[in-house]
Amino acid sequence: MKKLLAILAALAALLGGCVEQPEGIKPVEDFDAQRYLGKWYEIARLDHSFERGLEQITATYSLRDDGGIRVINRGYSLSEQKFTQAEGKAYFVQGKEKGFLKVSFFGPFYGSYIVIDTDYESYTMISGPDRSYFWILSRTPKMDRQLLDRLVARAKTLGFETDSLIYVRQ
Repeated sequence: MKKLLAILAALAALLGGCVEQPEGIKPVEDFDAQRYLGKWYEIARLDHSFERGLEQITATYSLRDDGGIRVINRGYSLSEQKFTQAEGKAYFVQGKEKGFLKVSFFGPFYGSYIVIDTDYESYTMISGPDRSYFWILSRTPKMDRQLLDRLVARAKTLGFETDSLIYVRQ
């Protein structure tokens, strides 16, 4: 639990006030939050200390009573040999029809969560406030290789350092 709190503190410090949109990165238009809700498995990401040493990472989204989205991030800590979990909240930045949200795991500190692309059924691609934050998520623990290759190629054209992607063990 101490490691999880340290991770969340680092995340808050990194993302505090970073509700920005990288130049050239556009959120999904006509975003459908209802279809986006549910469990996603992390397939690939760029490295950040708050996820280092974690495997079997999932993100589960559900509606909050205040109109926001509840976020449960869960992962298996190799060093602690157990699952850790963090709960956050997300709110739309530019209206519910755009896939641009701000997410917080610590009080008033929010970071960008930009849905770049999704088909709602099998994959989603997410950016943070700059191109050093990037994730590919799937509805299943394994993703079809052709789909993954297509998403990685698209991420590269958008300026993400795809050679540095970490592929998560599920």
